[in-house]
Amino acid sequence: MLKGGVGKSTIAVNLARQLATHDHNVLLIDLDPNGHASVGLGFDDHYHNTDESIGEVFFDDADPTSVIYDTDYEFDLLPSSEDLEQVEREIVVGDVFQPSALLQREVVEPLLGDEYDFIVTDSPAYRSRLTDNALVATSNLVLPLAPGNEAMSGLERTIERQIAPLRKHMDVDVLALVPNMLDGRIDQQTQDRQLLERLNSHNSLQDRIPNFARITDWEAVGTGDISPTPGIRDRTSITKAYGERKPLLDYDPDCDQLTCFDELAHIVEAGEVVRHG
Repeated sequence: MLKGGVGKSTIAVNLARQLATHDHNVLLIDLDPNGHASVGLGFDDHYHNTDESIGEVFFDDADPTSVIYDTDYEFDLLPSSEDLEQVEREIVVGDVFQPSALLQREVVEPLLGDEYDFIVTDSPAYRSRLTDNALVATSNLVLPLAPGNEAMSGLERTIERQIAPLRKHMDVDVLALVPNMLDGRIDQQTQDRQLLERLNSHNSLQDRIPNFARITDWEAVGTGDISPTPGIRDRTSITKAYGERKPLLDYDPDCDQLTCFDELAHIVEAGEVVRHG
């Protein structure tokens, strides 16, 4: 998403973790210069070490495995680096497509299918060469949206400015739209409800809404006949897990939001949202 503060790193880390629990070999790539995913997994030293980073893989023909590390959580990490913005500036601006294929050519193609079953990439919150590399390399997008007046406009900007241009050259698919960081009631006109209503009533988006965020009977919600808590809810455990440098599963295995991240893992495995029942 072309917007910060919507929980991209949290979703990337916990999606990688849940895929690992399904007995997959998983690599998480942190392409965000802010390094939230890397730091949130305890890789502070690697983030500040600019001697070994993805730049060596892009420009110096280094083996990608030389900058990939085991986490303690059953998946591997290619961490961000504090010089990643400099790496981005060094990506040659030439052909409209090739500079965006470095990650695919140097990392994903050599490793996906041989070393790893799935590769999850956390990308910056702005249009950039790094973001384009993430989109070209993965082709499948999980887009988080946080409640607020700009949620839907942010989604529209992302589709218009990032996804649509690439679709002229390749297949890029949105696997799931994920309402995230929700904490309000939805039987009243809260920002949570506004986001969920707009997503669930949008004809072209409904098959991208996970089951944990799907609402079809708003009348029953309004009368109180049902009281769902859809979307990924804003839980203290999620924030504390980051502070403890752990995925949510390893910090609080009883947290009720783990079912949401597990469904996201199933969506990635299936390549689409599979409706329950």
